[in-house]
Amino acid sequence: MNPPRRTAPFRLAALAAGAVLLTLTGCAGFEYRENVCGGGEYPVLAVGSSGSACVADAEEPPAGYARYPEGKVPKQVDDKWDVYWNSHTLDEDGKIIDIAG
Repeated sequence: MNPPRRTAPFRLAALAAGAVLLTLTGCAGFEYRENVCGGGEYPVLAVGSSGSACVADAEEPPAGYARYPEGKVPKQVDDKWDVYWNSHTLDEDGKIIDIAG
C-alpha cells in the first residue's frame, strides 16, 4: 500500500503565492489597450467633424480626410489624443478648431 500523498501544503503555498502576486501587481500588468488602427494602417481625421478612419500605410487619405497633426496622432482607443479629437477637428485650411457641441 502506498503512503498518502501530502499535496495540501503545496496547494496552499501555490494559492498564497498567487494571492501575493495579485496584491502586488494590482492587476495593472494585465491591462489591455486597443490600437486605433491595425498593423499596416494609420489613422486619419475627417475634416470638419470628429469622424476618423484607418488608411493603409501606402495610401494617401481619401477625399474629406487629413492626416493628424504631427505629435497629435491617437495610437490607442481612449488615449490622450483619441479623447482630444472627440471635441476638436481640422478645418479646410488644416487649422485645429473646436467642434460645436
